[in-house]
Amino acid sequence: MIAKTEADFNGLKEIGKICGAIRDELVRSAKPGITTKELDEIAGTMFEQVGAQSAPKGEYDFPGYTCISINEEVAHGIPGERIIQEGDIVNIDVSGSKNGYFADTGISFVAGQGEDMSHKVCDVVKEAFEAGLEKAKPGVSTSALGKAAHNVAKKHGLTVIKNLTGHGIGRSIHEAPDHIFSFFSRWDNEILKDGMVIAFEPFISTFEEQVYQAEDGWTFLTVESAVAQYEHTIIVTKEGPIITTL
Repeated sequence: MIAKTEADFNGLKEIGKICGAIRDELVRSAKPGITTKELDEIAGTMFEQVGAQSAPKGEYDFPGYTCISINEEVAHGIPGERIIQEGDIVNIDVSGSKNGYFADTGISFVAGQGEDMSHKVCDVVKEAFEAGLEKAKPGVSTSALGKAAHNVAKKHGLTVIKNLTGHGIGRSIHEAPDHIFSFFSRWDNEILKDGMVIAFEPFISTFEEQVYQAEDGWTFLTVESAVAQYEHTIIVTKEGPIITTL
């Protein structure tokens, strides 16, 4: 989507603020001992209270209001009876819509105390996101964002997951550009435009670069790497990027 009108910007900011608030509440609530289903029910209540809809549930009939992934579950984890344990890497991914506008945001963090490497990937992925964000300007290729993120990973002796990508967003949950990689690729050559809305979401990994899909048809898994994600919805403008999901 290209945001052009005041209504576009206001609508994108409204749903971005909603998704950001739900994400933050779930992070606050994700203490050891709680189940992912209990967290998801908090999100469902919050969506209902503000008249917004869960994007995965509404658009794809996903079995949850949010995606909650733990440890080997890198993305699209289905909320259920799994109990968050001390030291788990937890990923909360919230996407939603209101009045025809969409937002998508996610964050990985360590529940309670955890191993140094778990904290490291969560810290580095935020740094990688911020490096890519600096490149989010009209006239710049999307590959510049991925290159910046990957360079941060390599600086810390880490790598990126290459088969999970960011994407365009705005009037639907997934739009052009179809892929915004977390690494440099000559195929990732979409030119960012003034007003373009994107979800940028690097995944930083200790060493694996691919995830595979679980038998449930939703969850993406890693074999033995620690992996963290950091995602915001961004409106690219000449004055600088606007993060709607802070």
